Formats: sequence, C-alpha cells, structure tokens
Amino acid sequence: MINLLDIDGYQAVVSFDPELGLFRGEFVGLSGGADFYADNVADLRKEGATSLKVFLDMCAEDGVEPRKTYSGRFILRLDPELHARAVARAQAEGKSLNEWAKETIKAAVSS
Repeated sequence: MINLLDIDGYQAVVSFDPELGLFRGEFVGLSGGADFYADNVADLRKEGATSLKVFLDMCAEDGVEPRKTYSGRFILRLDPELHARAVARAQAEGKSLNEWAKETIKAAVSS
C-alpha cells in the first residue's frame, strides 16, 4: 500500500495517528514543513489543500522557493553480496549499475 496523496501537484505522505484517531498528511519535497489532519479522506484532501495554500502563501510572502532542490545524486550503501548481485543483474541486462538502478527506481516510483 502506497500512502501518498497528490494535492495540486505536491505529494504528501499519509499515516494514521492512533493516539489522536486521525489521519495525518505531511507534504514531502518542500523547503519547510506542512502537515494536516482529518478523520476521513475527503476532509484530509480539504485540510491538505488549505495547509498547502498557507505554506505557499508564506513562501511567496517571504520570497522563498517552496520546493526543495535536489542534485540528482545520492549515495547508496548496500551489503557486499547485494551489491554484487545488483551488478550481475545490470550486466545481464547490458547496463551499467547506475543506469539499471535509475531505471529500477523510476519504475518503482511510477507505479
């Protein structure tokens, strides 16, 4: 189960807070924090849209870019056996490890 909610092109991770008995959404990829709560999905979407609007308005007011920027590079640490298996799989497909990993990640986040 993927717990992502798209609101106006921004993604929020959704979880359930058992102490409050509410769903919690938290936008990801922002230059600051923006979260929201509701007890049902319809209200969660409404609260998310409100929270996002407040965040975006504050960013505009302060002259801040609302989205985080990413370099496109990250370090991935694997145990040696998994690393060797990934290299073998990439080579079997005629690809570099980087190309294979990029395609694998792209496929995982596209579904």
